[in-house]
Order: sequence, then C-alpha cells, then structure tokens
Amino acid sequence: MLYFRPGNERGRANFGWLDSQHSFSFGHYYDPKHMGFSALRVINDDIVSPGAGFDTHGHRDMEIISYILEGAIEHKDSLGHSYVVPAGEVQRMSAGTGVTHSEFNHSKTERLRFLQIWIQPNKLGITPGYQQQKIEQRGALTPLVTPDGRDGSLSMQQDASLYRIALAAGESLQLDTRQRPGYFHLIEGEVTINDNTLRAGNAMGAFKESLQLDAKEPVVALWFDLPTND
Repeated sequence: MLYFRPGNERGRANFGWLDSQHSFSFGHYYDPKHMGFSALRVINDDIVSPGAGFDTHGHRDMEIISYILEGAIEHKDSLGHSYVVPAGEVQRMSAGTGVTHSEFNHSKTERLRFLQIWIQPNKLGITPGYQQQKIEQRGALTPLVTPDGRDGSLSMQQDASLYRIALAAGESLQLDTRQRPGYFHLIEGEVTINDNTLRAGNAMGAFKESLQLDAKEPVVALWFDLPTND
C-alpha cells in the first residue's frame, strides 16, 4: 500500500504572522482522507514572521516534535523551561498529563520556519517532559527521536522512530515497510521512490512495501518508522 501526499494539495492557513501548510487535518482544515498515518497525527510546515508566534496554550497526551529549518524558536513552558531552539536542532515535548507553552520567532528581523510534528503516545497520563538537541548526520539515515533514545537521539513515549535522511545526488537508499508502516516527508531536493517522483513538500506513506529511493539531486527528508496498531 502506497499513500501519496502532494505538497501543493496540503491544507493551508495564513494569519498574516503565520503561514502554515498542513499535511493532515488540523484546526479549520478537515479532510477525511488525510487524518494522519498510523500514530503520526500532524506535520505542519510553519513560517512565522519576525517577532511573532504562538501565545501560551495547552496540550496533553501528545508527543510534540519541532524540527527547525530556518531561524530559531523561543520556547517557554509550564515545566520551567525557557530555551532558544536554533535551526539544525530538534525539540521534543511530551505533553502527558498537561503542559502549557509558548513558541515565538526569536528574531525581530528574520523569519522562522519549522516542522511541527505530533505523534500520538502509546501511554496516556505520563509525566510531561522536554528535550532538545543538535544531532549531526551520520550516514544516509540518522535517528532523531526513538522510543529509548538510542544512538544519541531524543526519546518519546511511542514505539516509533523519526530519522533524518540525507542523500547526495545519485545516491540510493532502501527502506522496508513490509512489517511496519513508514512515512517519508521530503524537505529538500528531488527523489524517485519506486518510480514515483517526489519534490520538496511531497510525502509518501507505505505499508507492506519495499521502497527504493534514488536521489536526483541532494536530498534532505524525514522518515517515520511507525507502529502497526495505531
């Protein structure tokens, strides 16, 4: 089974200070064909104007990951954390029993762009938690967030793993979803997957497939290894 999500067909919300593209139903955007993939519930591609941001708001029982593409997030939460998360770093917040936080563009002159990712946890009511880290690429496939924080990654409350893929033009990579579903989100470049061409913003979910990735040009992407029972 292959699920193709064209980047130019994503939901969109533009509030002036925020321009957001939604891979799955979110907020005022609802499409029953795009409600999530396995435990992956949200991928929002957010561009935030200088000095603007999300005022204090609450979450519970969700694993929330921010992958910073440009600029830096100024993060404050009810757990007492007050950090700046720059481009190249990954942030994970486990909302658990409940947490409030705010997220603002740290710069007064440059835009902020980040991917806001929500993954449903496999256990409710956990103690809220927070991590952020710069994770250097090691080979084609580098773990960013895993269930047990292996190989220097962050951890999350779900049997799922998030990887960053980096390929040079002409390089190839095989991904196996014969036992577990996976979801590929292309950030930069152009790639063919089983003869399907994907460009920046495109995504593909798969289950019970073997995927052959061939980079047409330098590629940066996210790969989600996901549970079968969500």
